[in-house]
Amino acid sequence: MTSSFDAATQRRVLRYTLGVMTAVLLAAWINWPLAFVAPVFTAKFLLDKSHLHTATLYELLLALIATMAMGLLLSRSITHYPIPLLILVGLVMLWSYYLFSHPKWNLFSTMLLIAVLVLPFMAISNPGISVMLALGLATSGVVAVLVFALMHLVIPEPKQQFAGFAPPAINYSQRWKMAFRAMIVSFPIVCYFFIFQISEALLTMIFIAILCFMITSEKSVKISMFLIFCNALGGVLAVATYSVLSVVPNLTFYTLLIGLMAISIAKRIYSEPQKAPIYATAFSTVLVLIGSTLMSAGDIESNAIIRVGQLVAVSLYMVFVSLFLESRRWKPLSD
Repeated sequence: MTSSFDAATQRRVLRYTLGVMTAVLLAAWINWPLAFVAPVFTAKFLLDKSHLHTATLYELLLALIATMAMGLLLSRSITHYPIPLLILVGLVMLWSYYLFSHPKWNLFSTMLLIAVLVLPFMAISNPGISVMLALGLATSGVVAVLVFALMHLVIPEPKQQFAGFAPPAINYSQRWKMAFRAMIVSFPIVCYFFIFQISEALLTMIFIAILCFMITSEKSVKISMFLIFCNALGGVLAVATYSVLSVVPNLTFYTLLIGLMAISIAKRIYSEPQKAPIYATAFSTVLVLIGSTLMSAGDIESNAIIRVGQLVAVSLYMVFVSLFLESRRWKPLSD
């Protein structure tokens, strides 16, 4: 490991740690609707976007417009028609999966996917709340990008001209094949949760949809099995963290504790890139479980048991469906 690599790694670890701490502090302090999503967005942006450029802000603007438009649409009477609503959710999910395979649109597609799951699920029982939730989700996106930009300004990467986004690694037909593959896995579960309004299902659906970004490859069975481990590990870490916080229920201590976890995770992410998805996924689980529970004054032990149990059950389902898909010998679309 060269000294230049050491310096670059230290810079990225510090940027990631300070960024997550800043987002956690703002979310817990202000506590707007869906504020717990902001640290998750921030952590993802800092990992996925290595440089700051105007294209990131452009993606955010489009995501905010789409989110608010969705909130306004759901505040009308569409929530009274479940089948058209589920068709709309499915089409937006499919489009999000397709866009995600292009490096230029992965930020936009992630925010769009979360919006199309959170807003309709909440609007079914209370259509009037959809606009407020859309505003809260948009605010989380704004905070995440502002923190992302601030961290890059304070701890910049070496100056280099932005040469544009890399082209997709696969062709047009293969991107659609991957999108449909993700839909086959995720949409039945989403429909089940929507129709029966399963308690504590919102965060589970978010995890399912986002994790399906990663199971569209040909090695989806192995990846699905690794997701079980990541979610279980994240749940255990969340309960342990909350146990410490219950002894010192202080905002500053909470921020510093998350910062300590972030710096430990970041060191492993950047020094062991082959294992980075494990650490990143487990840490996202921690941020969501702790953030959503603290900001709703809930009991993380019971919530974590319910949510992790749901995630493990769903992950087992994902393993089964992925195994079925891989056992089919369909002709590649590229041939």
